Amino acid sequence: MSKRLLIVLIVGLIAFAAGVVGMVDRVGYGLLHVGYGTPVPWALWVVFYIYFIGLSAGAFLISSLIYVFGFKQFEGIGRVAVFTALISLIAALLFIWVDLGRMERFVEVFYRPAFHSPLTWIVWLYTAYFFLLLVEGWFLMRRDFARGATQGGFKGSLYQILALGTRDSGLEAVARDMKVVQVLGSIGVPLAIAFHGGTGAVFAVTIARAYWYSGLFPILFLVSALASGGALLTAIAAFIVPNGLRAHKDLVIGLGRLLLILIFVEVLMEVAEFLVSLYGTAPAHFVPIHEQLFGPNWWIFWIDGLGMAVGVPALILITVGRRSALAAGLAALLSALGFIGIRWNIVLPGFAMEELPNIETAIIEPHLNYIAPYVPSSMEWLVTAFAIGVGLILFVVGFSLLPLEAEAA
Repeated sequence: MSKRLLIVLIVGLIAFAAGVVGMVDRVGYGLLHVGYGTPVPWALWVVFYIYFIGLSAGAFLISSLIYVFGFKQFEGIGRVAVFTALISLIAALLFIWVDLGRMERFVEVFYRPAFHSPLTWIVWLYTAYFFLLLVEGWFLMRRDFARGATQGGFKGSLYQILALGTRDSGLEAVARDMKVVQVLGSIGVPLAIAFHGGTGAVFAVTIARAYWYSGLFPILFLVSALASGGALLTAIAAFIVPNGLRAHKDLVIGLGRLLLILIFVEVLMEVAEFLVSLYGTAPAHFVPIHEQLFGPNWWIFWIDGLGMAVGVPALILITVGRRSALAAGLAALLSALGFIGIRWNIVLPGFAMEELPNIETAIIEPHLNYIAPYVPSSMEWLVTAFAIGVGLILFVVGFSLLPLEAEAA
């Protein structure tokens, strides 16, 4: 295990250990100790849910550029992209699971589905997407499982199990595998667009919240997914893949150029959304935008969103990032973290405008502060640390044991 992977593992273990306290609270006391409720029903966990589901969709769609559309220059990150999509999906589902009032009832969407609800369709699409990632990942690594099954030790035994009885590692077998991968990737592209666009549609069809009620929202979700997923993959290629800055310099710089294009499209769509809302001055549209720019959490927009997610990374990628893999990797890492702020500003400003005057105080919840803006409670942060810790640990374990660095052909 490399030093960088070890650092990621240590961070994951610390986050997991701290988060166990929050999960005990969540399971034992339900939503009693959260900082949200009637005035703000969607909060921190929903922010991280759409963040990680965006990372998953973005990483998978970039893998499809390789295996479906033939962008061979990115092939070095192909398996990692599929694996990252899987881990990000698991983290996202953990976040939305803990956000449920009755967590044990999540299974009801499978045996008592309400197909008139977009949420039902999204969960079923997530399930199909999860199994598609597993199968596509298996076909990508099947040859290496077959070869590694003859080795001794723990990894040899693991590969023998994962090979599922296959032993053929010849060129014809690999060619067949890649044809299956291409078919699965072709199925996965509309599937990823459907489930992440569908996540945006859950917001977009909420007619009572004019800030979200827009046909642009599902498209904005997809663009943000591609940009954040591309940023994460670029950072992984630079800092996690062994010797990535030297051996994969062209790959990192190429991913940085792709990220720059996606950042430009993201900014273009955000500017369009903001200008229309600000020009119209209709309170239901104007107030949430004004809240982002000048409200108590102004720094999330100006520093996290505009600065970290798009501004500084774009400046780096336009200048030194065109020649330096290290600069491109740092810009991508900054952008990937900054997109958390962009996701926050998708969710929380939607509640800045009351649906009816004084509706916030119609139902009093003693644990909530109705005067100050929403601030996540310590329990919310601990549960967030738990879910992120689980994701980091799974990523490190998988990266250490699975043949993610090998070429697919």
